[in-house]
Amino acid sequence: MSGGVEPETPPSSGGSATGSPMARKPPRHQLTAIRHCASSARIAAASTDLGLDSGTLSLISPADIRPSFLPVFRSGSCANIGPKSYMEDEHVCIDSLIEHLGMPTPAIPAPGAFYGVFDGHGGTDAVCFVRKNLLKFIIEDGHFPNSMEKAIRSAFVKADHAIADSHSLDRNSGTTALTALIFGRTLLVANAGDCRAVLGKRGRAVELSKDHKPSCKSEKLRIENLGGIVFDGYLNGQLSVARAIGDWHVKGSKGSISPLTPEPEFQEVRLTEEDEFLIIGCDGLWDVMTSQCAVSMVRKELMAHNDPERCSRELVQEALRRDTCDNLTAVVVCFSADPPPQIEVPRFRVRRSISMEGLHMLKGALDSNA
Repeated sequence: MSGGVEPETPPSSGGSATGSPMARKPPRHQLTAIRHCASSARIAAASTDLGLDSGTLSLISPADIRPSFLPVFRSGSCANIGPKSYMEDEHVCIDSLIEHLGMPTPAIPAPGAFYGVFDGHGGTDAVCFVRKNLLKFIIEDGHFPNSMEKAIRSAFVKADHAIADSHSLDRNSGTTALTALIFGRTLLVANAGDCRAVLGKRGRAVELSKDHKPSCKSEKLRIENLGGIVFDGYLNGQLSVARAIGDWHVKGSKGSISPLTPEPEFQEVRLTEEDEFLIIGCDGLWDVMTSQCAVSMVRKELMAHNDPERCSRELVQEALRRDTCDNLTAVVVCFSADPPPQIEVPRFRVRRSISMEGLHMLKGALDSNA
C-alpha cells in the first residue's frame, strides 16, 4: 500500500439491519452484555507479514474489555443422514455439566460443559456405546479432575476395551471421537479420527484438531513404525482413518500392538473475549468445506440472529448443497450471550487492498508455517 494516505471516515454502524440488540439475544439467556475488543496488535502483525502498511490497516470495535472474562455456554446442533442409506453419526451437547449430573459435584468446577461428535463405521454399536458412556468414563477416572488429559485418554482406551470385551456389541464396528471439555476458561479438545474442531476467533478460523488420515505424514510414519501399511489412503487397505475406537478386526487380539490406536491427541486453549464460538463436526462437513468458510458463515449468521442451532443447520444445508457424500453432524458452541461484534475496516484510497477473510486466511497460513 502507498504511505501517507488519509483514511476516509468509516460509516456509522449504529443503523444495523438486524434490529435492536435486545431482539438478537437468545430468549433463554437474560444476562448482562459482554463487551468485546478486537486485537489490533494481531492485525498489525499480519499486515507486517504480508508487506502491508500497518498504519493503514486497523479494526474498529468497542475499546473497553471486561477485566475478568468468563464464558457463557450455549449450543446448537444438527445431524442429517445425507446421501447415505443409514445414519452412523452421533453427538452430545451438554451446556451445564452440573445440571446434567443432577447435583453439584465438588470435583466439577463451574461453569463446565461437554460436547462431542462421533462418526461410526461398520454399524452403530460402537458409536452409540461411545456416545452414551464416554463422559461417564472420564468423570469416573481416578485422574479426574486433576489431570484432564490422563482422564480423557484413559476413557478413550477404556471405551475401546469395553467394546472388545462385550458379548452384546459388534466388536468389529468402530467410531472416531472428538470431544471438547470446558471448565471456566479452559477448553480441552481431544480427537481420535477425522472429525474436526475449529475455533472462531474474531472471524479467523483456528483449527484445534488434526485430521487423522492414514496418508497424513505423521500418522503414516506412526503406522509404518508399528508394522502397518497405508495402501491407497487406507490403513492396511481397510480403514480411511488412522485412529478409532473399536474396529477389533483390524487391531487383532486385545493387548497386541496395532497401528490403529484409540488414543486421542489434545489441544488446550485459554479462552478470551476474542474467542467467539467453537464448531465441531464430522468429516462429512469438512470434506466439502474449509474451516475458514465455516467460521465466516457462522459468524455472519450469529450477527444476524444469534442462534447457534440455526447456524448448525445452515452448515449442514450448505454441505448438502456442495454434494457431500457422507452423513453430516455439526455443533456450534457460543461463548457469550451476545452476538459477535461488528468488525469495521476503514476505507482507504489505495492501489491494492485485501478483504478481512483473505487476511485471516493468509495470517492462518503464515501461523501454520511458523
